[in-house]
Amino acid sequence: MKRSRYCAAALATAGAFTLGGPAQAEPAPGLALAQQRNCMSCHAERRPLMGPAFHDVAAKYASRPDAVAYLTRKISEGGSGVWGRVPMPANTQLTPDDAHALATWVLTLK
Repeated sequence: MKRSRYCAAALATAGAFTLGGPAQAEPAPGLALAQQRNCMSCHAERRPLMGPAFHDVAAKYASRPDAVAYLTRKISEGGSGVWGRVPMPANTQLTPDDAHALATWVLTLK
């Protein structure tokens, strides 16, 4: 009986763990949005795919005073020539608020 009380207490205080192992944290809202809006088919957080890694984008633009506005516009309108020969298409399916949220999130990754 003592053992089962001890185990129950240990499990109750473990908080970050589930019976299957560590609890999986919910993705950051920006990451979840990037996954939902198909950004991850060309980009990843830390390694380039067809497009640059989000981490590299953040490092490149973090020092710009208008970084959020600039990236919001680039996300919405697309562009070419900055990161290579593959153009980024306009993301017309995104609302201005979604584009702003993605730009803000990307800049946290520097």
